[in-house]
Amino acid sequence: MSTAPTTDPTAAPTTDPTAAPTTDPTAAPTTDLTSDPTAGPHAAPVRFDTKIAVLLREDLEPWQRLNVTAFLVSGLGTTVPEVIGEPYQDADGVSYLPMFRQPVLVFEGTKETLRAAHGRALTRALPCAVFTADLFATGNDRDNRAAVRAVPTADLDLVGLAVYGPRNGVDKILKGARMHP
Repeated sequence: MSTAPTTDPTAAPTTDPTAAPTTDPTAAPTTDLTSDPTAGPHAAPVRFDTKIAVLLREDLEPWQRLNVTAFLVSGLGTTVPEVIGEPYQDADGVSYLPMFRQPVLVFEGTKETLRAAHGRALTRALPCAVFTADLFATGNDRDNRAAVRAVPTADLDLVGLAVYGPRNGVDKILKGARMHP
């Protein structure tokens, strides 16, 4: 399955500026997200057949949610290069680092929801990053990896996971989770 966004330049525009916004935050982007910075407001919308999602345990403190999310998504960009877009540049020609080419959707759930999602991600063999409660007590990558390595898969005290793959596969992995407020 291709992970590149698909566009149909012959299709009629799918966005109606007078319509109410969609209530499905997991729906494909409906705004004009083209890789051409000169594309006008009537460029064909980009549709992604993949999804980047983060699932957080619902009992985390706000600072932990932010920290866990940042750490989890950092793994995707390094191991799944197709998720990274082009570098940015402002009108003055100042360059900025590239970011993900598509939205990152953040969900939350119970400890049990997280454990079930982790099992489904492993079964589907999709790229997955994990963050365990033990990592809050470490201060570097070496100790983080050692903390995860010391615990059997079934006993990991998961507080977050990130997953990337086909939209429908990621949706199935996240069954029972809800969008982060």
